[in-house]
Amino acid sequence: MAVKVTKDMTIGQLLGAAPMVAPVLMEAGMHCLGCPSAQAETLEEAAMVHGLDADLLVEKINASINA
Repeated sequence: MAVKVTKDMTIGQLLGAAPMVAPVLMEAGMHCLGCPSAQAETLEEAAMVHGLDADLLVEKINASINA
């Protein structure tokens, strides 16, 4: 069963469950995926820091997982 990503998941949870989405995050400008603070940050928090729409980011991630 595929992972259903939500914006309240941490980067660490997401990468643990679906490591194949790292390129999607990198393309969005999240280049420090291995940083300790990034691991504990939610997708919504990370999107806010990077000036991104969290809902669109989650859509892209889920589309990538389901492709």
